[in-house]
Amino acid sequence: MNPSFEQTLVEVWRQVHAENADAAELGTERYPVRRTTKRGLRQVDFVFGGNEIRGLGQNPDTKSRWAKKVMQFLSTAATWRTWLTGR
Repeated sequence: MNPSFEQTLVEVWRQVHAENADAAELGTERYPVRRTTKRGLRQVDFVFGGNEIRGLGQNPDTKSRWAKKVMQFLSTAATWRTWLTGR
C-alpha cells in the first residue's frame, strides 16, 4: 500500500528536521536537502504522485500568523505521534 500525501509530508519533515538528514528518502528515491541562499532555510524537492513538491523550512524568527499556525500544527502532530506510538 502506498503512503498518503499526508504521511509522505510527515516522513519528509521527520527526516529533514528531526533527523537532520542530508537527503530525504522515499522508497528507492533520494532527494537532496539544500539550503536557501538568503535565510539558510532547509529545502527539499521531491515527487509525489507524479507532482513535483517543494518542502521549505519555516524561519524560526518570523512573527507571522502562518508561522504560528505551523508551530501549533507541529506541536499537535508531535502530541498525536506520542499518543499513537507511545514515543
